Amino acid sequence: MSTGTSTPSWYDLLDVEPSATTAEIRAAWKAAIADLDPTDRRFRTFSQAAEVLLDPDRRAAYDAVREAEATETGGTTVASGTAEPEPATPAVGTRAVPAWLLALVGVLAALALAAASWLWFLVPADSEVEDATRAARVAAETAVVPVLSYDAADLEASRAAATSYLTPGYRKEYEQFFEGVMAKNAPRTGTVVETSVLRSGIVRAGEDRVEVFVLLDQATTNARRKQPSTIKYWVTVTMERTDDQWLVAGLKTRA
Repeated sequence: MSTGTSTPSWYDLLDVEPSATTAEIRAAWKAAIADLDPTDRRFRTFSQAAEVLLDPDRRAAYDAVREAEATETGGTTVASGTAEPEPATPAVGTRAVPAWLLALVGVLAALALAAASWLWFLVPADSEVEDATRAARVAAETAVVPVLSYDAADLEASRAAATSYLTPGYRKEYEQFFEGVMAKNAPRTGTVVETSVLRSGIVRAGEDRVEVFVLLDQATTNARRKQPSTIKYWVTVTMERTDDQWLVAGLKTRA
């Protein structure tokens, strides 16, 4: 296990060795959450650690990242950083990106959420900030569904549902996108987009401004394709408190 001043790893969190077996990790996870309410932020963090370490592929990628970072830092193992990785974009004329590298990029995106959640768990929170952050997270999960969904058969209802969750400033940006893209294309194609939330985590917390990392499942149908085409992707939702309401002040998508 890592020692000294290194950032705690998922192994440290569950109090197991990096060589621990799947059974040992599962037992440690169950012991860690035994007395916790599912709404407790520690429950989610322990579960995220187990989710990575109990999946052979994700664990192997996580260990590879830790090993690489240990080499870069002179042998001290550290956890994945909190910054969101930029999607890899191959340059024109270069060789194809290896499949294992693309898979690793996806794992790093998941680890970004995990690291952010770990920091949120690690730093003692002021009760007011914690309450505000919890409220903002719930509001973000509620808001992204209508904001990122629409039905060509009733676009005005879709627009009204979305704008009720937006700050005045972001509403202008949304309206421009709505008029320039959805209002022009959706009626012609008969597109229906249905969005649902799979999970979320806190990126930054505060009393009046909170950033929430949300994993979405989005199903799209249209006049020619009746069977839903489904994708999953991450979106960072910036929430601002406005007149005692938490409203969406920005959205940033990640593949």
